[in-house]
This record gives sequence, C-alpha cells and structure tokens, in this order.
Amino acid sequence: MRMIKNKILAIIPSRAGSKRIPNKNIKIFLGKPLIAYTIEQALKCPIIDRVIVDTDSPKIATVAKHYGAEVPFLRPAKFANDKAKVVDSLFHLLGRLKKEQGYTPTHVMILQTTSPLRELKDIEDCWNLMKKSDATTVLTVCPTHPRLYYMDKKNNIILANGSEKQSTNMQAWRPAYILNGCFVYIVKTGALLKEKNIITKNTKAVICDKWRSVDLDEPGDWALAELLYKNKNIIASWIKKLNS
Repeated sequence: MRMIKNKILAIIPSRAGSKRIPNKNIKIFLGKPLIAYTIEQALKCPIIDRVIVDTDSPKIATVAKHYGAEVPFLRPAKFANDKAKVVDSLFHLLGRLKKEQGYTPTHVMILQTTSPLRELKDIEDCWNLMKKSDATTVLTVCPTHPRLYYMDKKNNIILANGSEKQSTNMQAWRPAYILNGCFVYIVKTGALLKEKNIITKNTKAVICDKWRSVDLDEPGDWALAELLYKNKNIIASWIKKLNS
C-alpha cells in the first residue's frame, strides 16, 4: 500500500489593521520585524512543506518575502477588517491554492506572529501528538488559575466556572488551561473544510510554559515579551533549578 506523504502548509496570518500596536506585525522587535521570527522558525521546521504569509498589506508582503516566506496573493479587503474571521480567510487562501496551483495540503498549521517566545519544540510536540492520536486538531495551551471570573459593568465579579461553595484551595480544583496566544494550531484540512472551524470536534492540546505564553496585543505585552526574550535562557535555567 502506498503511503501518502503529509503536506503541512504553515500559514502566518498577518493583516495590516492592528490598532493597539500600529504596524505590529512588521514593527521592530529586538532588531528585526516581529513577523521575521515566525517565518524563520517555520522555515527551519523540517515537517513543514510550505510557509505562506496571508496578508492584505503589500508592505507586509514585501517584508515577508525578504525573510523567505511565500505571498502568492494578497488577502481581499473583506477578509481583512476587524470583524473578519480567520477561518474565512483560510478558506479563501486554500481555495485559491487549489484552483490556481493545484495544491491541497493534508494539514494546515497556523502560526501567529504575536508569539515570539514560541519554540521549534512546541511545533514538533504538536505534530507528534497529531501523528500518534486520532486528533483532527492539535493546539497549544498553558496553565491558568482554575477559578475564573467575569466582571460586570459595576465591577461585580461572577464565577465563570464551578461554584462559590467549592474549596478556595487551588489543589482541590481540576487543573485549568487557556489557549496561549496561538502558539501553534495544526488541523487536518479535511476536518477544517468539513466543520468550518479550526477547533474541530476532536481537538487535543499540548501544554506549554506559562511564562513563554505572551500574546502581543497591547504595548505592555510587547515590553514584557522583549524582556523575556532577551533573558529566556537565564529564565529557563532558573526554572529548571527551582524544579530540581
């Protein structure tokens, strides 16, 4: 029986309309454009077949190509506004690749530019879980406090999960996790197209370090990420000693 080679398409979404940090995706982060870190990482990953930046911006496209990514076409404006869903842009991109290039990947990997502390190992761990399980989506998460609260307009807090009668002892609660800044998503193309969602019915997760799970959404996130990135080897070594 002939084995079908996996074709993993890495897509790096990068629209131009960032509000809280203008031109975020190509803003200089410790010496080079933020998007360069994700492109270079994806190109180093041996399991990835192609690396495509999905953008509506000619300026971002130019930077992306400079660092080695493909930008076969620009994202239409209707998929690049504040209300546009990433999944709709993915469908458009996959449709054009199939129609114009005859290319259909077996898996789609989504790597956000806003996770500069992602490591190659995070990608590899997700792929290994995908291979050995029946998952149709594998994504990354990080630990969070198990008692989560909403806040209303009057600053009243409302427990989002569990009951106020439950113990306040953290160890008495089940471990909780949150999506960690879109480090990595890998989804089978067939499941993505069928369910029209990145998080499919059979989704599994890989746990990543909480301290690396910074998502660059506001200026404070940016400042923290630069500090962590510059000292990441020291921090990792320090944590290892504390755990030993």
